[in-house]
Amino acid sequence: MTTTRIAIAGLGAIGKTLAKRIAGGTIPGTSLACIASGDAAKARAWLDSEGIAAPVVDLTAFPDHADLAVECAPSAIIEEICTPMLKAGKTVMVLSCGALLPRPHLIELAKAHGGQIIVPTGALLGLDAVTAAAEGTIHSVKMTTRKPPRGLVGAPYLVEKGLDMDKITEPTLIFSGSARDAAKGFPANVNVAVALSLAGIGPDKTTIEIWADPSVTRNCHSIEVDADSAKLSLAIENIPSENPKTGRITALSVIAALRKLRAPLRVGT
Repeated sequence: MTTTRIAIAGLGAIGKTLAKRIAGGTIPGTSLACIASGDAAKARAWLDSEGIAAPVVDLTAFPDHADLAVECAPSAIIEEICTPMLKAGKTVMVLSCGALLPRPHLIELAKAHGGQIIVPTGALLGLDAVTAAAEGTIHSVKMTTRKPPRGLVGAPYLVEKGLDMDKITEPTLIFSGSARDAAKGFPANVNVAVALSLAGIGPDKTTIEIWADPSVTRNCHSIEVDADSAKLSLAIENIPSENPKTGRITALSVIAALRKLRAPLRVGT
């Protein structure tokens, strides 16, 4: 079996989970090639403590080490992660897919050099069905997200509007609009909505409501899709990871996507 060399950009909750799984040999056909982190010394210390021998390198060095890079980093540095790999005709798995919307040139870069950008399912569900429906005609896509208020703290939209999540005592609608606008205002919170929009009718036609809800302990998403081939009603409740903005299932989704790369049986589109 040919081995796909994996680079990981970022060693937060998701990056650490991936590094352990790949280095532990639990994803056949993959190897951990290298790591990049904003704090190289801290990353090296963690890797050593886990007995993981992968080198810590600059993002520019990824193409020299890896066939595929997984972006688990702040969305602001997505170009630094994607550009070297795509110019080398390689693959980047992007979790901060909202950062792709204002950067369509990255998709053009992949096209020009034979690279690829993969957006995994992440914390959502039903993307295979939405992708299939998009081969016909989708009339509308609406998503409703409910999160504990603390999971929304720091979002640029809330800062701009002066909304204090500590003062939320009952379910409160804090945003209603397009997936594109939601991605601008909540870059760390609604990558699920962007992934849904890319699978279906695009970020301007996909609508989303975001609720701060102190009665929930999970990140809850419901989706309504009306298409000429099917009507879809989907709901998921994600258990947050150590980072309240991110569900535990996100890292597992990346692992499942990596496993599909070399799987003898591949289930799903």
